[in-house]
Formats: sequence, structure tokens, C-alpha cells
Amino acid sequence: MAGRARAERPPHSLPADLRQAIASDPTVKAVWADITPLARNEWICWVTSAKKEETRSKRITVGLDKMRKGMRRPCCWPGCPHRRDDSEAP
Repeated sequence: MAGRARAERPPHSLPADLRQAIASDPTVKAVWADITPLARNEWICWVTSAKKEETRSKRITVGLDKMRKGMRRPCCWPGCPHRRDDSEAP
């Protein structure tokens, strides 16, 4: 993937547990449909970067609550490592 521009990078796959959670809430579903692919990638990466299943589940719950309140991207997180320039990615 070296040298690919950010805009050319494919979106992350939406995991089944996050997909189900989004589909179960009409408000969150509307926010999800309205946010940019980059913002979706950040939510997906924020959830999937959790090391423990309990953290992942909590992030899904918290993320849905934040989207219900109008937040369009995860807060207080260094961001998706896939979004950084290749020279900065871990």
C-alpha cells in the first residue's frame, strides 16, 4: 500500500457486530448514512482496534450513544493508523 494517496485507500469492512448495532437504531443509522467514508473508517477502526472483547463492546455502545448525540467521529483518539501517511503508520 506504500505510496497510495489517502483518497485511494479502500474503506474498512464494517464488522458484523457494529453493523447490527447501527442497524438496530434508526437515529444512528441515519447518522451513519450521512457521514463521510473517512468518518466511517474512523469509527470502524476505533471499534476494531480494541484489544479486548469487553473494550470493543463498550466502544460500540459508547459510539452509538455519541452518534445519537450528533458526533460524527470518535473523539480523544489518535485516529485511524490507516489514515496517516505511510511514513507515520505503525
